[in-house]
Amino acid sequence: MALSLAISPCPNDTFVFDALVHGRVPGAPPVEVTYADVDVTNTAAERGAFDLVKVSYAALPWLLDDYHLLPCGGALGRGCGPLVLTRGDRAGGADRAGRPDRAGLTGPDRTDLTGATVAVPGERTTAYLLFRLWSAERPPARIEVVPFHEIMPGVAAGRYDAGLVIHEARFTYPRHGLTALVDLGEWWEADTGLPIPLGAILARKGAVDPVEAAGWIRESVRQAWADPAASREYVLSHAQEMEPDVVDRHIGLYVNEFTADLGDAGIAAVEALLGRAADAGLVPQTSSSRATAWTS
Repeated sequence: MALSLAISPCPNDTFVFDALVHGRVPGAPPVEVTYADVDVTNTAAERGAFDLVKVSYAALPWLLDDYHLLPCGGALGRGCGPLVLTRGDRAGGADRAGRPDRAGLTGPDRTDLTGATVAVPGERTTAYLLFRLWSAERPPARIEVVPFHEIMPGVAAGRYDAGLVIHEARFTYPRHGLTALVDLGEWWEADTGLPIPLGAILARKGAVDPVEAAGWIRESVRQAWADPAASREYVLSHAQEMEPDVVDRHIGLYVNEFTADLGDAGIAAVEALLGRAADAGLVPQTSSSRATAWTS
């Protein structure tokens, strides 16, 4: 029987899973793929919709009754965190119409979002969880969940005071005339010394053996690194709005040693994120042993 897999169309996911999707991993079953943004897969995983699924680490506390966390295939790293963006001209104290900057993004602390409306890509994304931890003492006035591709244009047009972005937006936000108020990855790494746990791969309990699934994914990663050209057409076909150089930078940043294996640092990062969030009352309490019960 075919294995149901849900991943994003982003270059890091298509690069990692190319060999598995196209039947080049010995011993792996056929795969039926669904491509969706992570906010969609977070919700679908709650329904047990897929055998293997890419989700946000922030969503784990709601999913671990039904899924195993796999130790490979996901997105962790350093220097790859979400960004909080605002329109460049807001730094001067007024918007394009000459009105005062109501969001409090000027003065000695331009990162104060009190009074601001902030667009975010999903309520259970890791990006939003990091944002909530960072802004806990001075939260914004309003949060709006917005499809990822609408965030930067919305901030540029003045519909939102700030926007929380991920992935390739790290490379393209200056084209929209936007400025990075804070790099939440830099904040997290400076505070914890740990990499940023962004996206996880889960295996549905009773549907797929986690040991076998990890083996398939690791072989797919190995093939991707050994012959990057083999996946090029597939990756580019799902990244139609990205220039090839942005695709390459995206893969280079998000596909790294943690993709092959979480390791001790990756596990510590997951435990730190979920522990801090639970202590702050942002997610249900999850014991570290439960979150990383199968990681070998």
